[in-house]
Amino acid sequence: MSSEAHYSSGASLLETVKRYLTKTKSQELLIRSTTLISIYLLAFCVRLFSVLRYESVIHEFDPYFNYRSTIKLVTEGFYEFWNWFDAESWHPLGRVVGGTVYPGLMWTAAILYKVSSFLTACIKLRDICVFTAPFFAGNTAMVAYLFGKELKDTETGLVAAALMAVVPGYISRSVAGSFDNEAVAIFALTTTFYLWVCAVNRGTVASGVFAAFAYLYMAASWGAYVFISNLIPLYIIIMFVIGRYSRRIYVAYTTFWTVGGILAMQIRFIGFNHVLSNELLSWNAVFAALQVWELIVFLRAKLGDRKFGQLAYLLALGAVGVGAGAVVILIASGKLNPWTGRFWTLLDPTYAKKFIPIVASVSEHQPTTWASYIFDLHVLVFAAPAGLYFCFKKLTDGTIFLTVFALTAIYFSGIMVRLMLVAAPAFVLLSAISISSTLASASRELRLHAAASEAAKSAPAAEAAAAAAAPAKKRAASKRAAAGSDGEPLPSRPVSNWAVLGLTALALMGYAGHCIWVTSEAYSSPSIVLISGWGPHRHVLDDFREAYYWLRHNTKPDAKIMSWWDYGYQITAMGNRTVIVDNNTWNNTHIATVGRAMASNETEAYKIMRQLDVDYALVIFGGMSGYSSDDINKFLWMVRIGGGVYPDHIKESNYLNNGDYTVSDRGTPTMLNSLMYKLSYYDFGNIMTEHNKGTGYDRVRGYEIGKKDVTLEHLDEAFTSEHWIVRIYKVKDLENRF
Repeated sequence: MSSEAHYSSGASLLETVKRYLTKTKSQELLIRSTTLISIYLLAFCVRLFSVLRYESVIHEFDPYFNYRSTIKLVTEGFYEFWNWFDAESWHPLGRVVGGTVYPGLMWTAAILYKVSSFLTACIKLRDICVFTAPFFAGNTAMVAYLFGKELKDTETGLVAAALMAVVPGYISRSVAGSFDNEAVAIFALTTTFYLWVCAVNRGTVASGVFAAFAYLYMAASWGAYVFISNLIPLYIIIMFVIGRYSRRIYVAYTTFWTVGGILAMQIRFIGFNHVLSNELLSWNAVFAALQVWELIVFLRAKLGDRKFGQLAYLLALGAVGVGAGAVVILIASGKLNPWTGRFWTLLDPTYAKKFIPIVASVSEHQPTTWASYIFDLHVLVFAAPAGLYFCFKKLTDGTIFLTVFALTAIYFSGIMVRLMLVAAPAFVLLSAISISSTLASASRELRLHAAASEAAKSAPAAEAAAAAAAPAKKRAASKRAAAGSDGEPLPSRPVSNWAVLGLTALALMGYAGHCIWVTSEAYSSPSIVLISGWGPHRHVLDDFREAYYWLRHNTKPDAKIMSWWDYGYQITAMGNRTVIVDNNTWNNTHIATVGRAMASNETEAYKIMRQLDVDYALVIFGGMSGYSSDDINKFLWMVRIGGGVYPDHIKESNYLNNGDYTVSDRGTPTMLNSLMYKLSYYDFGNIMTEHNKGTGYDRVRGYEIGKKDVTLEHLDEAFTSEHWIVRIYKVKDLENRF
């Protein structure tokens, strides 16, 4: 009896499932859910090339500081992290980490680690950090689905999620091991914009509060929160100008400004700068303007036109006087913080090169080339303008915001290649609108044509013409009804519609193939581990970790290491030694002092190193292995930064031969006698690096060096890695005077 009951219950369950799946909405929900799960897995798995090809390792430079900070947060707790003074960096100054860092990424990794430990999942903290970026890439794809759905429809959301999952512009900072702020910040940025559009569409306090909490996460994660703080006020101004301002916008922004501002000020690195900084002037000014506008609307409703005109005149004079006085007082008292150099760089692309060489020296701060747009966006470069057309075809509050977001992001991405990250979501959403609209229009035409053909075949010959005319009228009516929604329907001939579908499919297939190739070949190589050659001739160059481990095990715990700032985070995290400068670059004078030491002759450099208590000097050299990102190629930036602070000691012209930077026999005496040249090429002049080439042939520069008999007086070679990429020298003690 029990077996019969069990069989009966199983059969009834099967019948229920069958009955459920026969419904159109149920089938649609199943397909949509399956598609979204597949997109999430794709977004996660496509970013694992680096782990499969190398190992589970942290990438680049900044992520090593974030990893070290996360260890501090997990092992010692939030309070110790919040008040952490790092004495192992910026010797002898040190660094107050809690007040100079965006802690969102560390909080996220620490919470994920605590949750996994609570669930008894034995996952190392390092692996949590390595896989944080792919995990949030999947989350970002899901937010892109919701965003596209809010802007237009479900189909647009699905296309947006698929495009976002593999867009190279976002993958560049979200592969496994890329434990940098952008790993979670792009998710926070997209979520904030999505919730803001929801708040504008709904006009409720609750939706504004949700957007404010997303803004908090963005402010805690990345300094680009300033972009949000200026973009939303710009959007409100535009809505005013085009006559689309409404009370929904007022409720959304007032809630967002109040709650979001208070929450962002809790981040120690931001604090009252959120109110006093010039970079957020529009954020506060638009809020004040909205309150004045609503007050005017209220008074106009309560008072007559005559009384309101008199009152408005007095209020305008008072507002101008109070506003001007407040600005003057704040500037005079120094309370209104000035615009930073990075802010001016975004307005004037030449500003950094003229006044802040340390900003211009970073490769990701260079202007973006057209090739970079194609490389990082591929077909989206052509699909996004079509998306703008569809947005203008049917203007809504959401599509207007997307248009403002896209145009500003495109402008800033052209100034600084790093901001391609911010532009990628805009390109994805615009492309999703254009692709979904095109596919929907072509598919609708094909369905109507098929229906017309069936009707023509089933009707008698006399009625065939009338039956064929009816669908044509229906198409004309549907064209008028759908105008601006999916765009104008395409010509009714099926060949053209099939051609559109085929070309779109080919473009998307090419996009998918390009994204996979870019991810595999360009964005999945950790700078800490290098690979030379291909196939059976492939060699792993692990010189960086070899050198850092040598520092950890062969130097005193309190040893001070002088290197260029690029390697400071790695030395502190992996070598566990104190550095003079690192990637935080908060003190330009200290960095310029290191640049001056590297650019001076050995005797002068020795004096500087003794003043800084330097025990070891570390340089990166690629002349033996062919590693092009070495210190010789970065040396001119050391000269420029050092000369900017010490113009009497360092002049760039002394290192150039008729404007040519070279270390060959045409190199200037100042160049060939600099500390950087000596530390890089010590003992290299006796080495033959390539067949049929002389000794001292530099494989990066492509010629023999100018001075081969390099000798050192104040330093001793302590360690050179296997492929000569990392070279470490010990600074000699002062000679005994007695």
